[in-house]
Amino acid sequence: MTEDVNSELWERHAEWWQREFTDGADPEYTEQIIPLVVEWTAGSTRVLEVGTGEGQVARAIAAAHGARVVGVDPTARQIEEAVRRGGGVEYQRAGAEALPFDDRSFDAVVCCLVFEHIDDLDTAIAEVARVLRVGGRFVFCLNHPLLQTPGSGWIDDQILEEQYWRIGPYLPEAATVEEVEKGVFIRFVHRPLGRYVNAMVDAGLVLERMIEPAPPPGFVERAPEYTEVTTVPRLLVLVARRV
Repeated sequence: MTEDVNSELWERHAEWWQREFTDGADPEYTEQIIPLVVEWTAGSTRVLEVGTGEGQVARAIAAAHGARVVGVDPTARQIEEAVRRGGGVEYQRAGAEALPFDDRSFDAVVCCLVFEHIDDLDTAIAEVARVLRVGGRFVFCLNHPLLQTPGSGWIDDQILEEQYWRIGPYLPEAATVEEVEKGVFIRFVHRPLGRYVNAMVDAGLVLERMIEPAPPPGFVERAPEYTEVTTVPRLLVLVARRV
């Protein structure tokens, strides 16, 4: 599966993303991701969001802090919608592996649920570090690499009368195309957590905080099967500083 096919899938399903995950449609964004990002970008006056989609996170940062916020995304249909929705954010079409900005241009870089779809992890992380000023902060949100691996999920074994959270294959790096909704196919790249942390360290990013929040109430309300596993996080947030 090439990067061209990956890009084509996101262009094809941009409206699905906008419908299902933005404008208050998704409680994981409204109740968890956006508040965490706003909290950890406080005090930043120049913020870049990599993989901005239609811009909901970037708009929230701009509204909360009055910061100059730039959002980039490689998907044309996402950037078109981001520009239409506005919100005082500057939008550009660009991928994470080649950010069109000078060195040390931003106080903070934010990336939410994007690197799971990027092949060249090391180049993309190096680009994040390059555009951060010394002491600048990287707020990095991921589907939890350990607990949300492909094949993970809640198991209710009626025969053995056991209930547990199954962990899929964790150590192998693998790219898969998943049908996330009928007719909607998205490509995911799984990596163990160490790959992310080591790529950050190699790029000069030092971990400051690791956050593993429980699934938010709005998500559990919509997905009753999670009521039994609210101790299993779906999200991982890594906060790092540029040294």
